[in-house]
Amino acid sequence: MRAVKRVLALGALTAPLVIGCAGLASADDFDAHFNKSQFIANESGAGFANTGSFVDEDGVEHHAFWVWADDNGVSGSFLDSGAHF
Repeated sequence: MRAVKRVLALGALTAPLVIGCAGLASADDFDAHFNKSQFIANESGAGFANTGSFVDEDGVEHHAFWVWADDNGVSGSFLDSGAHF
């Protein structure tokens, strides 16, 4: 009898967890992202830099770039990569 009570108690405690995980697994909308930016402007010049990544139901993408302007002109760099399904 004690074993039956344990099985019933365990089932009552794990059922909401199993149902919740099943709902999470079937969720249609998925989005995760990261973004970081920096900006500086002073007597030496001005610059901006950004790095970002994201994942959604269509694919993944990462980008990074920077731009700097001073008395010598403007310079910068850009990188982008990704995969879309």
